[in-house]
Amino acid sequence: MTTDNTVRTSPGPTLAGPPPPGSDVFLRINDLRIQFKTDDGIVKAVDGLSFGLGRGKTLGIVGESGSGKSVTSLGILGLHRGRGRNADVTGEIWLDGEELISTPQERVRQLRGQKMAMIFQDPLTSMHPYYSIGTQIVEAYRVHNAVSKKVARRRAIEMLGRVGIPRPERRVDDYPHEFSGGMRQRAMIAMALVCNPELLIADEPTTALDVTVQAQILDLIRDLQGEFGSAVIIITHDLGVVAELADDILVMYGGKCVEYGPADELFWRPEHPYTWGLLSSMPRVDRDVRDRLVPIKGSPPSLINLPRGCAFHPRCPYSERDGIPCRSVVPELAGEQQHLVACHLPAAQRRRIFSDDIAPAL
Repeated sequence: MTTDNTVRTSPGPTLAGPPPPGSDVFLRINDLRIQFKTDDGIVKAVDGLSFGLGRGKTLGIVGESGSGKSVTSLGILGLHRGRGRNADVTGEIWLDGEELISTPQERVRQLRGQKMAMIFQDPLTSMHPYYSIGTQIVEAYRVHNAVSKKVARRRAIEMLGRVGIPRPERRVDDYPHEFSGGMRQRAMIAMALVCNPELLIADEPTTALDVTVQAQILDLIRDLQGEFGSAVIIITHDLGVVAELADDILVMYGGKCVEYGPADELFWRPEHPYTWGLLSSMPRVDRDVRDRLVPIKGSPPSLINLPRGCAFHPRCPYSERDGIPCRSVVPELAGEQQHLVACHLPAAQRRRIFSDDIAPAL
């Protein structure tokens, strides 16, 4: 793969070092590996992940539970490091030209909240129950800005109003349990954006919310991204969420990227059997309600004992084809400039299968 490909945020094998001068790549991950030592063995939660993300762009990371999505996001924020943590993190994480894995923890803490922030999956457990919403936003703001409590409180009220919470001057003193699920998520977004971070990571931002509130939260993230110009990573198992927001999509399985490309490409011309399975298992509003969803057979693999060869081969209906080394050789991520696939099936054969068998059923 050429350097030119890498600059265009290809997640394939990349050159070491920061993005070249003048590149619009704000975040670049090179061969990220995150492993945890346990009594049962080594958990390879993230295994050689590489991708890039430009300013103002949105990347959707999708996959089943246990595929390594959230571990990746926590690794970017540096939350696997520190005393008492058993994580082994290697590779490179370049944020605006600064490498984070080799950076002292104190510096990473400064960047967290100021330059990068995260919307966690469950705001009720992510927020402290004994402090008001306003107190927590004020604290997050004052950590990175030398301002008085009065100024920080005004900022907190302003942010609560911007994320659509009514009467923010009153609700700023409410506690997390006094907010509904949708309002708590909005408050979490306000806290994440209070310092105008340039990278926003949203981990399952619409989980457990009804569909109306989901749409409101996604619209809010899109609007705030346009206002702040942030790079955004959306982590989800719901392809409908990334369809709304993502410019590019990265599909993870077994700690690895198995397919990457522009959102339109992955929705209309997906090439990996796992991506086909994810799309086939999505409910559709334009289909008869009696139509059954088509689940992916089997279960996700153990990250301690990954299958030999392609990790997806025990669940793949095409792994038994003659001449395909799915059971013994790990497929490389390869393909065209903007659409990469890790699959042993020849590209022409994958396209034919999708056109003849998969697309008519979607």
